[in-house]
Amino acid sequence: MASHMKTTIQIPDNLFEEARRLAEREHTTLKALVEQGLRQTLAERKRRESFRLRKASFKGKGLQESTARLSWEAIRELSYEGRGA
Repeated sequence: MASHMKTTIQIPDNLFEEARRLAEREHTTLKALVEQGLRQTLAERKRRESFRLRKASFKGKGLQESTARLSWEAIRELSYEGRGA
C-alpha cells in the first residue's frame, strides 16, 4: 500500500494556468500532471547519474618517447599516416 503526503508548492501563475488548461484538455488532473513531470525528471536525472565511461586504457606506459612531446595535432597526423587522409 502506497502512502501519500500532502504538500504545498508555489509555481508562477502563468505556469499554473497553462498546466490547468492542459489538464482540462486531456481530461486529467493537475495532480496527475505534476506527478508525471516529477517522475519523468527523476528518471532522466537517474539515467544521467548512472552513466559511467568504461575503462578503455591499453596495457603500456603511455606514449612512446618519440611521440611524448608532440602536440595532439602531430600525433593525430601520425595516426593517419599512409591511410590516404
